[in-house]
Amino acid sequence: MNTKLISIGNSKGIRIPKAILEQAGLEDDIVMTVEDGGVVIRPAANSRASWGKAFKEMAEHEHDILLDEDTTPWRVDGDDEEWQW
Repeated sequence: MNTKLISIGNSKGIRIPKAILEQAGLEDDIVMTVEDGGVVIRPAANSRASWGKAFKEMAEHEHDILLDEDTTPWRVDGDDEEWQW
């Protein structure tokens, strides 16, 4: 597909057809690089995509437990009664 660069302020841009956006999985965030004299556009990786796996591995290795389970920083000694507002 041939297209033309369009002026956008001091920059240039292109219009990418919806079908190509869908095929490439491009949405909001992208990564652009120059490779072999051409511009390559890829979807940006979701920075939180691997969190679920990381949390599961932490639990399997018991790295998700509190270091001092007796510590309750939001409580004060003698503060066992319900608060009145």
